[in-house]
Amino acid sequence: MDLNCIKQNLSDAGCMKETADDIIRKFEAGDMQGAMRSMKKDRCRLMDELHESGKRVDLLDFLIRNTEKEIRQAEKSRKGDN
Repeated sequence: MDLNCIKQNLSDAGCMKETADDIIRKFEAGDMQGAMRSMKKDRCRLMDELHESGKRVDLLDFLIRNTEKEIRQAEKSRKGDN
């Protein structure tokens, strides 16, 4: 594998510099299994971040739906007062 391509892919994937450097060192040393373990570990980190982001989006969606519901109810109340 081309190390420049690997470096670019690790960067594009959001790997931290220290992690990317560690993976590159393992590739250079021929430790493909070690590089694979490090990449899988970082993938797990990214998946955890993805799940946390999903939870935050879900919370905002909940607040948006409730706010829209309150707006509709307030509009109905105003129309009923007329």
